[in-house]
Amino acid sequence: MSSLKVFGTRKRSDTASIASGNRPEILRRKTIGNNAMLQIGIAGLGMLPGMFLLMGGSPILFVVAALLLTGGMMSLSLHQRGAADMAATMQVGSLMVTGLVLTVADPRLGDAGMAMALMGPVLAALIATSSQRSIVWISLAIVLVPGILGSVLGVGSAGADDRPMLAASLFGFLAAFAVVAHSAHRINTGFEVHDKAQINAYRHLIEHVQDAVLRFNTDGAVVLASRSSEELFGCPRYQLAGESLSERVHVLDRPNFLTAFSEASRAARSRTIEMRIRQDNPRAATSVPRFVWVEMQLSPILEDQQDGQANEVIALVRDITNRKDAEAAMAEARRAAEEASQAKSRFLATIGHELRTPLNAVVGFSDMMKSGIGGEMSTTHKEYAGLINQSGRHLLEVVGMLLDMSRIEAGKFEIQAEPIQPEELVPACFTMVETMAKDRNIALVSEIEANLPQLVADERVCRQILINLLSNAIKFSHEGGTVTASIKRQGQSINLSVKDRGIGMAPAAMNRIGEPFFQVHDGLTRKYEGTGLGLSIVKGLVELHGGTLRAMSEIGAGTTITVLLPINGPATKASETADIVPLHREPLASHSPSWQNEQRKAQ
Repeated sequence: MSSLKVFGTRKRSDTASIASGNRPEILRRKTIGNNAMLQIGIAGLGMLPGMFLLMGGSPILFVVAALLLTGGMMSLSLHQRGAADMAATMQVGSLMVTGLVLTVADPRLGDAGMAMALMGPVLAALIATSSQRSIVWISLAIVLVPGILGSVLGVGSAGADDRPMLAASLFGFLAAFAVVAHSAHRINTGFEVHDKAQINAYRHLIEHVQDAVLRFNTDGAVVLASRSSEELFGCPRYQLAGESLSERVHVLDRPNFLTAFSEASRAARSRTIEMRIRQDNPRAATSVPRFVWVEMQLSPILEDQQDGQANEVIALVRDITNRKDAEAAMAEARRAAEEASQAKSRFLATIGHELRTPLNAVVGFSDMMKSGIGGEMSTTHKEYAGLINQSGRHLLEVVGMLLDMSRIEAGKFEIQAEPIQPEELVPACFTMVETMAKDRNIALVSEIEANLPQLVADERVCRQILINLLSNAIKFSHEGGTVTASIKRQGQSINLSVKDRGIGMAPAAMNRIGEPFFQVHDGLTRKYEGTGLGLSIVKGLVELHGGTLRAMSEIGAGTTITVLLPINGPATKASETADIVPLHREPLASHSPSWQNEQRKAQ
């Protein structure tokens, strides 16, 4: 049963090997089948004279022919069933058994039987697997020992002038030689054809691949260039042969190219670099060279060489000019966007300062008019003065937000972090928004955890954060609603939360919290007034403290805004808070000059 399992396993592995398209394995199988038929044919030729000598009392030739015929027929049967390994074993075994018979029958040392048995390992090296070869060498020792002992002791049936024995020995040796010679010839021819096919396939691949293929010798000269290199370099490829590519590389990129080539050739390390190369154009109207961006992959051609010896290098070169142009255009667009953002910030700062002075005068004089300093006014005039005062204060608040936002974006908003008691923030902020809450009949509730640690932060900024959150919560709450402000410890941070039961926000709006001028209800018919700067300023102030801003909301159920401030204060010092804090989601890149402008500096 175990032998049947082994046979089945080998058959499945043989079938899988053929299905995978293994050309050497297919060649080996064909050779084994041809060997079996050749062995049967040779044995058939020896049967007739063997039978004639058998009737004359000399059976040795008939025995040799019968052994070879039996081995050939069994090998052919196994090969037809798909068991090529067992068929090869049968062929090698039949040669060695026949050699053993001749060795035992001939008492002379160094007879043809020993030579025939030595053919077994040679044949095994050509058609058998590595595990079978080891077994064959062990079997050879078993064959040679009886022959040597028989020669020493003089045991054997043949004499020195026994012609049938000579004929049988010659026939057996020639049969073994013919099988081995046929195997060597077939395998050698097959591998030559296979190698030529592989070379043709590689040549076809190199000639038709889209990327240019270059081969360099150890000195860096081009020894092979593919057809696609003509379009990339703008010249026939024979002009590239023998030329050093460094002469075509942009002068600013030559050090990078030479370093990469040296590492690939001498250090045997693959490298990928981006560089500019000169592209010829015989029909160009000017002599100014044109450079294109390419990506080059350098790989060493490793051979059996000593360490430190230079290797030839093969390179794949791909034109990436379009990609570089797109990157340059994107960098230019980002630079323009950055300049526009900076111009916007400068405009906001300038217009804010310009508006603040006249608005202070408007608010101040309207206060004087309401108090009657300039003389008694009628009720209608007092009402008008109150409206002027209210509108002026509203405009001052908007201008203050614009100035705060511009200072945060410009990195000029400095914080003074000092130890403060976080529980003292809520009552003071409630006082600031109490009038607004009463106008909308909103109840203010505080939830403050006991025994809070001191918080290292800017108290003025923390109050501004909390006032902005409370103002937003009151504005978007329903009449008669409740706004809850809570302070508690959360790990190494202080948690400031403001919760309302107002209109809430959709998930799409939640993702845009903190963007300048963003409002949930937008358009000319919006119900709630405001600039959309409150939460963006809160976000910037929180980030200056090294904290985080979180929001949870559900339409119709209200919104909870949470601010986490580190207890030990921001990681940066007060003198380092001039770093720009971007409020926009898209990062802005610094200006990088277009590479096309640099090509005028080359050569």
